[in-house]
Amino acid sequence: MYQVSRAIYRELAGEIVTGREGHADVLAACEAAIERLATDRHYFAQPARTLFRDVRCHFGLHAQQRVWVVVRDYMDAAERMLNALTTRGRDAFGNPLQCRATTRRGTPCQRIPVHENGYCPSHQHLAATEEAEEAAIAAALEQQRELALAA
Repeated sequence: MYQVSRAIYRELAGEIVTGREGHADVLAACEAAIERLATDRHYFAQPARTLFRDVRCHFGLHAQQRVWVVVRDYMDAAERMLNALTTRGRDAFGNPLQCRATTRRGTPCQRIPVHENGYCPSHQHLAATEEAEEAAIAAALEQQRELALAA
């Protein structure tokens, strides 16, 4: 994954306008986004958008569209690469995957998770609960937007 973060930086380095500190900030943001994507993918909803927001202040207005396209394409490629790894039962660092749930005793579940959601077959009900909570939150936000527009 190290290569992906460096590739994003190399692709964008020529257009950074904020000097030496900008280069360091862009590189650090790229590495942090890729590391978070590799280690916390289930809770990192929009990695490309997050990285773009972190680095866009270091580029001129004329380069914003190109920066977005580069960030989006590389982050999509990194996600595809991680998906290919996880279907073989390993994470980005070569470690065996484990279920995201905990047992009744409070220890991490040791079973291999299903690819789609990170839970083993015994804990699939937790994935359904998460989806229901996300749908409820989205509905509440939509209702708040409608009320704000009506006011």
